[in-house]
Amino acid sequence: MKSLQRELIDAMRSMETQGINQGKAGNGSTREQEGFLITPSGVAYAELEETDIMNMTLDGQWSGKEGRRPSSEWRFHRDIYRERPDVNAILHTHGLGVSTLACANRSLPAFHYMVAIAGGTDIQCAEYATFGTQALSDNVSRALENRKACLLAHHGMIAVGNSLKEALTIAIEVEHLARVYWQVLQLGVPELLTTEQMTAVLEQFRWGYGDSESSNS
Repeated sequence: MKSLQRELIDAMRSMETQGINQGKAGNGSTREQEGFLITPSGVAYAELEETDIMNMTLDGQWSGKEGRRPSSEWRFHRDIYRERPDVNAILHTHGLGVSTLACANRSLPAFHYMVAIAGGTDIQCAEYATFGTQALSDNVSRALENRKACLLAHHGMIAVGNSLKEALTIAIEVEHLARVYWQVLQLGVPELLTTEQMTAVLEQFRWGYGDSESSNS
């Protein structure tokens, strides 16, 4: 059976192989007992070992290998776990599609029914704040309310889930949606699905159709 540290490392490496993150960009975490495990700052994911993964408490204390520090974005990880008992994993990416839209300060509207994979009728873009700050974490909390993903203005994307598998599935799908929306915008203003149509999709998702832990149609 894999350790949680190994599962986290595998998820981070999958983000790179799936083309939704690169190098030392982004970060990830998974809930553990009364705290969480988080990737260290400044270590390429291909080089990560289980002993590099940091342990953090929900009051912001950390421990781990000497010379290592947790990701500079640990504040929004901590705050999401504090506020969202439904969340057990968090992935933050700097993918091409999501970063492009984020740099234009654009949310993802209901242009495609799979936007509902994030739990709402749109995927919001959190207001800009300096990376690693409490201000950014506060902005993320607002954009993630009743959602499983959000963009970060002039930055990237956050996906959350009940497991690392779910968070990764959502991150991959949101990156794909961002790239499609980016291309659709080249054709002009897209037609959007109505609130009623998106509500019907969300209801289907609640019954398992299109569930982020299973195959999408």
